[in-house]
Amino acid sequence: MASERRLKGGVLAALAGLLVLAACAGATRDSPRLLVLCALAALPLAGLLWHAMNGLVSRSAVRAELRDPVPTDQQSLVDNALALEARLEHAPIALFRVEPAGTVSPLNANARRLVAPGRAADPADLYRQLAAQPLDVRGMIGFDTERGVERALVSVSALTLHGSAQRLAALMPVESELEAEALNAWRQLVHVLTHEIMNSLTPVASLSRTAYELLEEFRAGLPDDVSADLVTALDAISRRADSLVAFVGSYRSLSNLPAPHPERVRLADLFERVSALVDPLWRARGGRTVFSVEPASLELMVDAGQLEQALINLLKNAFEATALVAGAEAQVVARLGRGGRLRIEVGDNGAGVPEALVAHIFTPFFTTKKQGGGIGLAMVRQLIHGNGGTVRYAKSVSAGARFIVSF
Repeated sequence: MASERRLKGGVLAALAGLLVLAACAGATRDSPRLLVLCALAALPLAGLLWHAMNGLVSRSAVRAELRDPVPTDQQSLVDNALALEARLEHAPIALFRVEPAGTVSPLNANARRLVAPGRAADPADLYRQLAAQPLDVRGMIGFDTERGVERALVSVSALTLHGSAQRLAALMPVESELEAEALNAWRQLVHVLTHEIMNSLTPVASLSRTAYELLEEFRAGLPDDVSADLVTALDAISRRADSLVAFVGSYRSLSNLPAPHPERVRLADLFERVSALVDPLWRARGGRTVFSVEPASLELMVDAGQLEQALINLLKNAFEATALVAGAEAQVVARLGRGGRLRIEVGDNGAGVPEALVAHIFTPFFTTKKQGGGIGLAMVRQLIHGNGGTVRYAKSVSAGARFIVSF
């Protein structure tokens, strides 16, 4: 505004000067010398007038351009560009740009979250894997996270932008979906198997009891050795049938877990209840359990009964794994991890899990114990997953096993 006022003042001053010179020239038209002097004096005034007028015209044009609406076709292009940028930013996959030199950078919100603290433990390793992916080939990669190794589908395509060759990598983590499908498949398999086995065992158990009753009725007419053999055989069949019914019934619980009923739970109180249940057994054997919550005010939306059962199963495994350890100890620690995730670590000072068995320990029916049924850790996985969490085995820095439950 100040510069515009100066331009207007310059126009008025130049006009006034020119008018005065014109009057002087009219008064002295009989003197050529004075006319020349008036003409020379008018030149700078005319230049000032031209400069000021040109500045005012330019500013008027700018204001008119700003007032005029953007042409319809240009506005449409701007709107489309903004809409496309919003779609890419909130796309349900992680998008990365891969430069010819191998430099990788995130392009949208999902990609930035993936490499933020609390997700990928080593973003540089993830970037190296993306840079090494071939073009137009969909594959699977794995990378370490706070919850363990996470698998993801990845596809890389080539494009040229502003004359520069680049690659666009699309990454879709699928670990949770794969785990959910695997758990659902196991649940359905266990349901079908237990149903069919129970249908076969029930008449076997019933017929064995009926045959035993008939044998008792006609036992007097049979030779002693035959009677004794029949009693032994029928008793073995009956006992075995009852044992199998109980065995299959324990597996049926895997496929018939009740739906969780989440509530706000103070972890310090939940740990106190679990400690009251398990600590006497450990102390009776000369061991101990240690529970801690950092900070003590930590709370969690979860089905309290199901989380308690999962922790009891993990501590039962730890109790069995430390049976021969002097000074056996189990530690249960709850804390906030990177990215604000709540972690519950259950560790012991036993022998740990052999590396070759780690991939199978959560599989139903898998066990290395002579009397084990292979449902303890499978049940833990079902209970934790049903409450929106994950559980994984982590190699302990010292001796023993360590399980990490994350929410």
